[in-house]
Parts: sequence; structure tokens; C-alpha cells
Amino acid sequence: MNVMLAARALKGSAALHLTKAPVPEPGPLDVLVKVASAGLAPGMMRLLEMGAFKHLPTTLGHEAAGTVAAVGAEVTGATGVAVGDRVRLHPNLTCRSCVYCRTDREMMCAQQAMVGHAAFGDVAMPLYDAYHDGGLAEYVRVPSWLIDPLPGNVSFDVGAKVHDLANAVRALKCADLPLGSTLVVTAATGTMGTATVKLAPHFGVARLVLVGRNAERLAAVRPLAGEVPVDTVALEELPDDWAESAGLTRRIREIVPEGVHGVLDFVPQGPVMAQATAAMATGGTLVHMGANPAPLPIPARIWMAKCWRFVGTRACTRSDAQEVLSLLARGVLDAEELITHRFPLAEAERAVAAMQSRSEPIWMAVINP
Repeated sequence: MNVMLAARALKGSAALHLTKAPVPEPGPLDVLVKVASAGLAPGMMRLLEMGAFKHLPTTLGHEAAGTVAAVGAEVTGATGVAVGDRVRLHPNLTCRSCVYCRTDREMMCAQQAMVGHAAFGDVAMPLYDAYHDGGLAEYVRVPSWLIDPLPGNVSFDVGAKVHDLANAVRALKCADLPLGSTLVVTAATGTMGTATVKLAPHFGVARLVLVGRNAERLAAVRPLAGEVPVDTVALEELPDDWAESAGLTRRIREIVPEGVHGVLDFVPQGPVMAQATAAMATGGTLVHMGANPAPLPIPARIWMAKCWRFVGTRACTRSDAQEVLSLLARGVLDAEELITHRFPLAEAERAVAAMQSRSEPIWMAVINP
């Protein structure tokens, strides 16, 4: 039996385990991909601790790109997938037939789960049962309909991170910003923050206010916005009592007295979301993608009076990913500089530890088996 190296989650453990596993055998409608690059997501270990992975043991990793190593007997030329093709996998496992799947809202499907990642519902999930093993391995098996061709001018590393770029596209779409808008991006030095900064000019954003913990790291992110003017707010430079005294709201209002048009919030906890929201102009939109458990302490009457919108979104759709691939293929978007860290598969545990410790700035990290 052929075996491969894989980074796996095991029952009863919240750690990552590097083990040998069988190379998957493709079924009739499957594609086997030899992984060249797999993305690392900082939230996957937290989801593992929460019990969101329904099948253990399992190979982690919902972001992957590589070359087609084999195709199933019923994968025809009409699918456009052939051995040797450069591809990326779209990780969203859904029913493909419900009203959400048919209206570009697949992340709302009751069966929504992700290859190598979490399942979000309590209904039967036959696709997740069959395809829960992910891409932090030398090979990954996926349904043929979840394969996207990777343009020749796009590296495997960027191809692996298309999903995060597509998440940023979805968040920007949800914000529905007017042309010439001013946008706050929180957690701006992280994976989703940097992806959003890079994409914001393509959505009519005319000014960015970037919020993060560290001034030096924010300064490093500033050039990603291209010619869009950028202001930064470092939490470490606010008064010590900013969390209790609305110091972040005041600072954003000093920068943009008329208020901002939107907030894209990726902070997983704490008061940043609420304080950034309070700096919005009338008609502003908060888009949250950080899974913050804290309550939002702004009365409903304020939302009514200000005509604010609150939109939650947990993932991108296939069309979002294809928009990113189109931008990359046309050379309109260059995302290579977002890949700041590359690790061999043998060092996957060290890579996860580096992302969890936040001891050094990591925008996007990939594993190269």
C-alpha cells in the first residue's frame, strides 16, 4: 500500500500530528491532486479544540493547490480536468441543490462543511463524511466538481491561498460600499486583514483606516493598498484605558470626523468590533468575519437611527474564488507578496506553533510538501 506524509488531527488531542497515511484512492468522480502547496489557517486549531471536526482522525488543511495525479473512471474530458493539470481545490462541501447553493450563497447550505476543516451543521453530511481529509499532505482526494484550473502565471502558493482572498472578496461584497468610500479594516496585519487591504482598491475604496495591535506591523501593511491613502491605528498607542473609555472610537473619529462608510472586522474577541462600529457614518455597514463571542453593546435604537447594517459571513462562494482567479490571471492582482512564510510538511507542527504564538508577523503561510 502506498503511503504519504500527512498532518493529522487525532481523537482526544488538540495538537497537530505528523504521521504516515495511505495515499487516497480516487473514486469514479474523484480527482487525486499531488499537493504542491497547502495553506495554513490560524483558526483551525481553535476549531479542533471546539470539536468542530466531526471525523477523527482526519488530515487537516482546506486550502491546497498542485497537479492532478489521477482521475476517476467517470471523470470525462468534459469536466476539463486531466492528469498533469495545475489546479486548486475549492473546499466548500455543500448539497449543490438548495436555494442557497443555487443563489451564490453556498456557505449557508445546511450541509456546508469544508475539506480538511470543520462542519457547521447537525444534519447528515454525506460529502463531508467522504471527503473530510484535507490538503496538509502529499496528496488529497476531492470531487472533480471542486477543482479549479490554476492560471499559468499564478504560483501554487498563491493558488493555495485563493480561498482567503475569496473570503475577503465576499466580505467586501457584503459591505456594499459606495464608490469613494472610507473603510476600516480590523486585525489588519493578519491573513484576512492583509487580503482585504490588497483587494480594497478593486472595490472602489478611496481611503483605508487599518486597526491592529502594533504600529510597526501596521506600517509594513500600508504599501499593500497601492495608491489608496491609508491611516493606521495601533492599539498599543491608544490610552491604557481605551477598551473601557471608547478610545478606539475617538481615534477613528479624529481621523475621519464625518464617520466611515464601513467596517470589515476580523478580530476574534474583545471590544474592537463595537468601538470601530461606533465610528461609522449614517448608513454604514459592519461586516463581521472574526467569530467574536462578545456581545455587541450598541442598542437597537442606535442601529435604527443611524440606518446601520450588520452582516455576518463565514466563508466565500465559488464565484468569489473565480473572481480572484480572474484578477490573478489577468495580472490585475498580484498576491505573491502576501505569502510571507513557507514551511516544509515535516515542519508543520512548528508552522502552526509560529502562527499561534504571533511572535513574528505572518500574513499568509503555506506548507510545501
